[in-house]
Amino acid sequence: MARVAGLAWVLPALVVLGVFVYLPLVQNLAFSTQEWDIYSGVSEFVGIENYEKLLGDPVFWGALWNNVLYALLSIVFQVAGALVLAAMIESLRSVRWRKILRAIYFVPSAISLTVAGLLFYFIYEPKLGMLNHMLDALGLSALAQPWLGQESTAMVAIIAMSQWQGFGYSTLLFAVAIQRIPAELYEAASLDGIGPIRRFFHVTVPLVREMSGLMVIVTISGAFQVFNEVMVMTSGGPNNSTQVLATWLYRSGFVRNDFGYAAAIATVIFIVTLMVALGQLWYTRRRRVEF
Repeated sequence: MARVAGLAWVLPALVVLGVFVYLPLVQNLAFSTQEWDIYSGVSEFVGIENYEKLLGDPVFWGALWNNVLYALLSIVFQVAGALVLAAMIESLRSVRWRKILRAIYFVPSAISLTVAGLLFYFIYEPKLGMLNHMLDALGLSALAQPWLGQESTAMVAIIAMSQWQGFGYSTLLFAVAIQRIPAELYEAASLDGIGPIRRFFHVTVPLVREMSGLMVIVTISGAFQVFNEVMVMTSGGPNNSTQVLATWLYRSGFVRNDFGYAAAIATVIFIVTLMVALGQLWYTRRRRVEF
């Protein structure tokens, strides 16, 4: 009877997940095996032809590499860098300064990605933008360039904006995790003569392992779903150099009217994020048992 009562409580949530999450996943997989014109409603089963097109599409591979680069740099800044900054903030003796610094670093996260993208679009503007003017003022005019207008720097410029926008949020989450660590552990480490750097690696890092694992999953999943900042700042240009999987999906489906191909790209995004999440959960669970 208790099991039936428990099932009754979770059944509504299962129905919502089934209708709005799992059913669309199955439908998307079915769409990826079709050549589908959504405007005329005409569709034709083509099997794995869309996936074969993916393998031979240089723009797809370029977009995938941009997502991978985005994920790698995000892990460096929004996981490793945010953890270091959070530990530095929480090590301050002044409670007031800890609160002030948390608020300062969190402010960019309160700005929407679209607004942040527009803001940095003007900062990167080659003639009137603040970045090139600052380089000129510092005597580094040789480094001034059209950041969003050339293939070699456009993607890195977009990633830099994204890290600025999300860095504070990651720092705040790590700060909360560090606050849950018993102060007695830090006091005992200090009494043993362990310095702040060793305390960070031997006390802080192991005890925020679960938060670190969660942040890796969230960061990589978010990196493979990047859309707004690219569309606002470059729309995938110049010469498709800043295309990511989500923007190439959008262009394939809504511009080129190739919804079967777009569904195949969506399937790739799902598989990549699922494998990353499963791998990270397995690794975190194994380390928890060892610890």
